[in-house]
Amino acid sequence: MARLKPDKRRTPSSRAWLERQINDPYVARAKREGYRSRAAFKLVEIDDKFHLLKKGSRVVDLGAAPGGWSEFAARRLGASGKVVALDILDMKPIAGVEFIKLDFLDAAAPDQLMALLGGEADVVLSDMAANATGHRQTDHLRIMALAEAAAHFSREVLAPGGSFLCKVLQGGTEAALLAELKRDFSSVKHIKPPASRTDSAELYLLARGFRGRADGVSAV
Repeated sequence: MARLKPDKRRTPSSRAWLERQINDPYVARAKREGYRSRAAFKLVEIDDKFHLLKKGSRVVDLGAAPGGWSEFAARRLGASGKVVALDILDMKPIAGVEFIKLDFLDAAAPDQLMALLGGEADVVLSDMAANATGHRQTDHLRIMALAEAAAHFSREVLAPGGSFLCKVLQGGTEAALLAELKRDFSSVKHIKPPASRTDSAELYLLARGFRGRADGVSAV
């Protein structure tokens, strides 16, 4: 295990984070394979198992910056697919990805997105996480609020049969979200891919087989 040289300017927590990055095989693999972040491999592992990203699909990546998930999605979909990434932060261009600097909570976001996609989405992805406060319960509530908002957005833009994948945290306030997803999708499950660190409370919710909007009106 590589260790950093002593440096009084570093706090113990920053030193621990840097040492973990240096020794993380996924960080090394991301550099080797040209991905922007190790987070790409969470989606790689999930897609290898569940085959969400099919050639020619239309995919939305919410809170996409810095772009690791969008990057992998574009590679897997190929030229026949379409990836649209949304974020309130800037993101450097990625081949095969159309980026919109837009808050997905904006009331106009679903219509803008589908105009770019050319119709409804086949897959909505969300690896979003709110900035950590250090208070476990607060952080859990904030990330679950994002997950619930992403789930609502997915129901606005998904085509029947579509899939929704989002980050959540273990913590016990997921019952309402799970109930909604089970009502609107034929299959809902939790996933913890190997690339998610074992000491993290991070999980992913995968909902497949969207039953369509309650009003039965296509968004195309």
